[in-house]
Amino acid sequence: MQLKPLKGIHHVSAITANAKENYKFYTQVLGLRLVKKTVNQDDTSVYHLFYADERGNPGTDLTFFEIPHAGQTYQGTNSISATSLRVANDEALRYWKKRFEELDVDHDDISNETGRATLSFRDFEGQRLVLVSDETNSGVAGGKPWDKSPVPTEHGVVGLGPVKLTVAQPDITATILTQVMGFTEVGSYASPVEGQKDIRVFETGEGGTGAEIHLEENSDLERERPGRGSVHHVAFRVENEEELKKWVTHLQELRLPNSGFVERYYFRSLYFREPNGILFELATDGPGFEGDEDFDHLGERLSLPPYFEDQRESIEAKLVPLNTK
Repeated sequence: MQLKPLKGIHHVSAITANAKENYKFYTQVLGLRLVKKTVNQDDTSVYHLFYADERGNPGTDLTFFEIPHAGQTYQGTNSISATSLRVANDEALRYWKKRFEELDVDHDDISNETGRATLSFRDFEGQRLVLVSDETNSGVAGGKPWDKSPVPTEHGVVGLGPVKLTVAQPDITATILTQVMGFTEVGSYASPVEGQKDIRVFETGEGGTGAEIHLEENSDLERERPGRGSVHHVAFRVENEEELKKWVTHLQELRLPNSGFVERYYFRSLYFREPNGILFELATDGPGFEGDEDFDHLGERLSLPPYFEDQRESIEAKLVPLNTK
């Protein structure tokens, strides 16, 4: 059975305790478009918000589950410790640094430690984020910023960049990435933490900023205790449903515990945990977000997959109204 290479990062899903403030930050500060306001399909009592480029192209989605009583995140190992967002060039980073200063967003200085210009920052709940410049990028293409964003399109976020994993035992994660998922180890860069080993870089598909995992070893930390501002999982791009079913068979043949095929309506999925406990998802590029809302009105209403539509009244009754028009 021949598997096509994974195409890159599909989406990253994180946790917020406050959907209203989350919506304000990611649309008004970061200028992303809310392309879908729906519910967590495993717990329909909470929102699932999808922020992305103009239409939610695969590889551009940063999503949030709202868990209103989520506690503080105690950062640690065996976690997704940073999520990158791509911008067009180094000039865009200078725009963002000034914007963060004006809007009082917690941020660092522009850095080149990864070999690309980057700007690390945190949202209002401490979510660990990094803007990365695509100035020298030659891999997976980015998306297209929404032209109604408060951020000028030339400086807007064009998609997800490298995702950093911090683990206690990197070799077993590296084995899953290379031997199971088809990634290639392509380099490394010095850790910003004194005394720690270099951070290893793995890529898939066409490579570049939209198709990298950065693997950091840190055995000094305790295991992360997730809460608001932590990341739940990272998803990787699969061409279509036929290809996803091949991945289901592949993991079953390797006897790796997994969810099997999961219908998510906006895409189809497969979930499994790598040996350090981080949740991975494989997700299809389609069908996308315009099956139940047209392009001009994405994210304005509560969207429910057809198999939840008969529960709309009871689902809406459990949610705090969130005005996204």
